[in-house]
Amino acid sequence: MNTKQSPIGVFDSGLGGLTAVREIQQIMPQEDIVYFGDTGRVPYGSKSRDAINKYARQDARFLKKMGVKLIVAACGTVSSVAPDLSEELGLPYTGVVNPTCFTAARVTKNGKIGVIGTAATINSHSYKRRITEKHPEFEVYEQHCQLFVSFVENGLVDPDDELVQLMVRRYMAPFKESGVDTMILGCTHFPLLADAIRREMGDGVTLIDSGKETAIYTQKILREADLLRDDDHKGESNYYVSDTPADFEKYAELFLKNSPHNHVEHINIEEY
Repeated sequence: MNTKQSPIGVFDSGLGGLTAVREIQQIMPQEDIVYFGDTGRVPYGSKSRDAINKYARQDARFLKKMGVKLIVAACGTVSSVAPDLSEELGLPYTGVVNPTCFTAARVTKNGKIGVIGTAATINSHSYKRRITEKHPEFEVYEQHCQLFVSFVENGLVDPDDELVQLMVRRYMAPFKESGVDTMILGCTHFPLLADAIRREMGDGVTLIDSGKETAIYTQKILREADLLRDDDHKGESNYYVSDTPADFEKYAELFLKNSPHNHVEHINIEEY
């Protein structure tokens, strides 16, 4: 039975979901977190729809077995391609698309919104569809930035790095031409490149961090379900991966802005 003391479950294809974990830790420091990073099958963004659906269900089933009270698919690809699993799991469940789109629509001034994500996310048109359903007058421009994931997973995020600058300049060129004033970072890896993107796009463009918006929405869901922990417990986070834990530990600090103090454990996700 899920209680206020049960942990929050978060999963992603690799390390990117740790940006959502960081935001949850800041907003809800009293909450315990169980994180699963599918580092053995990253990236999801270049996989087929069937494969993504299979992986999402396996990831969610593992977290359910860990006794979580809510599951966050901190992955733009899963949120865009896989179905809502809340009914199947019997647990509150959220992706990153809905809360991110809501904020983007609220903050834009000229109604021109850019969306960057993996190929699977962009090809699904999930962000564009959600925004234009409620705001048909808005113009939404999409661009997949598949190389961003590889750069981030390998720690290449320095805005002064010439390779990073070249890659960001190439991907951002269409958005500069279209005059967007709001940019959705539609993959939880992308906040690590926010400084480089902001430098290229200028101060007139607001960047929407899908991890941050999802953390805020997660708090809302828990509060409405009376599952938000309200004691003075100091939350702990435990991490599980499908590949070598040493590689996770090497780069996790980059995403979390601190060291993952608790244990990192390898699991066989195919068992789920």
